[in-house]
Amino acid sequence: MNIQKTLTTMIKVISTVFMSCAIGWELWNIYAVMNNLSIPSSLNFIFWIERFAITAHSIEAVIAAFYAPKKQKTPIKYAIYTFFVGTVALIELFAKEENSSKKPIYKTTI
Repeated sequence: MNIQKTLTTMIKVISTVFMSCAIGWELWNIYAVMNNLSIPSSLNFIFWIERFAITAHSIEAVIAAFYAPKKQKTPIKYAIYTFFVGTVALIELFAKEENSSKKPIYKTTI
Protein backbone atom coordinates (compact mmCIF):
# COMPACT_ATOMS: atom_id res chain seq x y z
CA MET A 1 0.00 0.00 0.00
CA ASN A 2 1.50 3.32 -0.96
CA ILE A 3 1.96 6.27 1.34
CA GLN A 4 -0.65 8.48 -0.35
CA LYS A 5 -3.43 5.92 0.14
CA THR A 6 -2.40 5.38 3.76
CA LEU A 7 -2.36 9.11 4.43
CA THR A 8 -5.74 9.58 2.73
CA THR A 9 -7.25 6.80 4.82
CA MET A 10 -5.84 8.28 8.02
CA ILE A 11 -7.23 11.72 7.15
CA LYS A 12 -10.66 10.20 6.45
CA VAL A 13 -10.76 8.41 9.80
CA ILE A 14 -9.46 11.36 11.82
CA SER A 15 -11.79 13.80 10.07
CA THR A 16 -14.82 11.58 10.68
CA VAL A 17 -13.97 11.28 14.37
CA PHE A 18 -13.38 15.03 14.74
CA MET A 19 -16.57 15.98 12.91
CA SER A 20 -18.58 13.58 15.07
CA CYS A 21 -17.01 15.13 18.17
CA ALA A 22 -17.74 18.63 16.84
CA ILE A 23 -21.42 17.77 16.41
CA GLY A 24 -21.52 16.35 19.94
CA TRP A 25 -19.70 19.41 21.28
CA GLU A 26 -22.20 21.77 19.65
CA LEU A 27 -25.16 19.72 20.89
CA TRP A 28 -23.72 19.90 24.41
CA ASN A 29 -23.36 23.67 24.05
CA ILE A 30 -26.97 24.02 22.88
CA TYR A 31 -28.14 21.86 25.80
CA ALA A 32 -26.14 23.98 28.25
CA VAL A 33 -27.57 27.23 26.88
CA MET A 34 -31.15 25.92 26.93
CA ASN A 35 -30.81 24.76 30.54
CA ASN A 36 -28.95 27.86 31.76
CA LEU A 37 -25.79 25.93 32.60
CA SER A 38 -22.60 27.91 32.78
CA ILE A 39 -19.84 27.03 30.36
CA PRO A 40 -16.28 28.03 31.19
CA SER A 41 -15.16 30.94 29.05
CA SER A 42 -11.89 29.14 28.38
CA LEU A 43 -13.82 26.78 26.07
CA ASN A 44 -15.00 29.56 23.76
CA PHE A 45 -11.97 29.16 21.50
CA ILE A 46 -12.76 25.47 21.01
CA PHE A 47 -16.37 26.34 20.15
CA TRP A 48 -15.23 28.78 17.46
CA ILE A 49 -12.86 26.23 15.92
CA GLU A 50 -15.63 23.62 15.97
CA ARG A 51 -18.12 26.00 14.35
CA PHE A 52 -15.62 26.94 11.66
CA ALA A 53 -15.00 23.25 10.88
CA ILE A 54 -18.71 22.47 10.71
CA THR A 55 -19.31 25.48 8.45
CA ALA A 56 -16.43 24.60 6.12
CA HIS A 57 -17.49 20.97 5.88
CA SER A 58 -21.09 22.02 5.26
CA ILE A 59 -20.00 24.20 2.34
CA GLU A 60 -17.96 21.30 0.95
CA ALA A 61 -20.99 19.02 1.33
CA VAL A 62 -23.17 21.44 -0.66
CA ILE A 63 -20.54 21.58 -3.40
CA ALA A 64 -20.35 17.78 -3.45
CA ALA A 65 -24.13 17.44 -3.62
CA PHE A 66 -24.21 19.83 -6.57
CA TYR A 67 -21.48 18.07 -8.58
CA ALA A 68 -22.15 14.44 -7.58
CA PRO A 69 -24.78 13.75 -10.29
CA LYS A 70 -22.31 14.87 -12.96
CA LYS A 71 -19.93 12.15 -11.73
CA GLN A 72 -22.68 9.47 -11.52
CA LYS A 73 -22.86 9.55 -7.71
CA THR A 74 -25.90 9.89 -5.44
CA PRO A 75 -25.99 13.53 -4.23
CA ILE A 76 -27.23 13.01 -0.66
CA LYS A 77 -24.88 10.09 0.04
CA TYR A 78 -21.87 11.92 -1.34
CA ALA A 79 -22.81 15.12 0.51
CA ILE A 80 -22.94 13.27 3.83
CA TYR A 81 -19.67 11.51 3.02
CA THR A 82 -18.07 14.84 2.13
CA PHE A 83 -19.40 16.48 5.29
CA PHE A 84 -17.61 13.95 7.47
CA VAL A 85 -14.48 13.44 5.37
CA GLY A 86 -13.95 16.97 4.05
CA THR A 87 -11.65 18.09 1.29
CA VAL A 88 -10.39 14.58 0.58
CA ALA A 89 -13.87 13.63 -0.64
CA LEU A 90 -13.96 16.63 -2.97
CA ILE A 91 -10.55 15.69 -4.33
CA GLU A 92 -11.86 12.17 -4.98
CA LEU A 93 -14.97 13.58 -6.66
CA PHE A 94 -13.05 15.84 -9.01
CA ALA A 95 -10.17 13.46 -9.69
CA LYS A 96 -9.83 12.44 -13.27
CA GLU A 97 -11.25 9.04 -14.02
CA GLU A 98 -8.98 6.20 -14.95
CA ASN A 99 -8.72 5.30 -18.60
CA SER A 100 -10.26 1.90 -17.85
CA SER A 101 -13.71 3.16 -18.80
CA LYS A 102 -12.52 4.26 -22.22
CA LYS A 103 -11.97 1.97 -25.14
CA PRO A 104 -8.36 0.97 -25.60
CA ILE A 105 -6.56 2.45 -28.55
CA TYR A 106 -4.95 -0.15 -30.77
CA LYS A 107 -2.08 0.83 -32.97
CA THR A 108 -1.89 -0.85 -36.27
CA THR A 109 1.16 -0.93 -38.41
CA ILE A 110 0.92 -1.45 -42.12
